[in-house]
Amino acid sequence: MNVDDVVAEKIAAARARIEATKRRRAALAAARQRGLALRHAAKLRNLRGAEGHADVGQPSTTAGQSPKVQANRGDITTVAVDSLSTANDTEENQ
Repeated sequence: MNVDDVVAEKIAAARARIEATKRRRAALAAARQRGLALRHAAKLRNLRGAEGHADVGQPSTTAGQSPKVQANRGDITTVAVDSLSTANDTEENQ
């Protein structure tokens, strides 16, 4: 056996390992893509199912309309103080 033959065998073995690694990586990437597609589809199914149950007890909304904002957005203490001061003002005016 010649030294050139040994080197050629080592090069061929290295190329075969590299090719096997590429095939293995390609198979893993394809499996990952299939898994991600299935996971995404399942997530969309779950979201669609949750949307059907999310509106139970909620007021209906119309797509494209902005939600109505209440004029008084204060906390309960502020609302209570405002209503008391309004009640006191009306008693004083009478």
